[in-house]
Amino acid sequence: MKTISIIIPTYNEAKTIREVLERVTKAALPGWQKEIIVVDDGSVDTTATILKKWQDRVTVVNLLRNQGKGAAVTAGLRRATGDIILIQDADLEYSPDDYPILLAPFENDRVTAVYGSRFLGSHLSTMFVYALGNKFVTFVTNILYNTNITDMETGYKAFRKAAVKDFDIRAKRFDFEPEITVKLLRSGHQIYEVPISYFGRKFEEGKKLTWRDGIVALITLIKYRWWKPKSSLHEAHR
Repeated sequence: MKTISIIIPTYNEAKTIREVLERVTKAALPGWQKEIIVVDDGSVDTTATILKKWQDRVTVVNLLRNQGKGAAVTAGLRRATGDIILIQDADLEYSPDDYPILLAPFENDRVTAVYGSRFLGSHLSTMFVYALGNKFVTFVTNILYNTNITDMETGYKAFRKAAVKDFDIRAKRFDFEPEITVKLLRSGHQIYEVPISYFGRKFEEGKKLTWRDGIVALITLIKYRWWKPKSSLHEAHR
């Protein structure tokens, strides 16, 4: 049976983490064994208390201080043992019901990375400036790296562990999204997109991404344009 490692970075998500874990653990994935890794990124609310009640069902990694999503995901990657790695945000914007859609392309050995695109699937209307900024950094990604994706910043990213095992991820915050994308593309991987549902939050509901993260994303895209990979595409299929 194949194993999927589901990494859940979380920071001050006491309102949603319990429901997210319930939905992730109950998600039906015939033929797959789930390894669930929750990384608490130094939460100062009751998130850690809630996670203690789940320690017999999921792996909980506690970071002593808040470092950001990138640092939390990287900590999860170090623990992951699955054939496929999937990132699951700890809010309710992304639905575990979409797991079968995200995993189906991996039946083809040529597929090494799958992104769930919010712009190809059903979604709640979101803030105009936020959506515009998202599409702009995706446009820059396509120009710089000669690709044709619709949602670089999506929180639903899945990839074969072999494809990313040699990446030295340096991102600490939301710059994880462009860094992992760039390193996949520069290593010769193509990104397979599938439509997903999306229930975006507003800032007053706890959304943490800001315009500053968009600027950092652009800087990251440019910085890694000449990055040279250590591993080859061939190794991802071993």
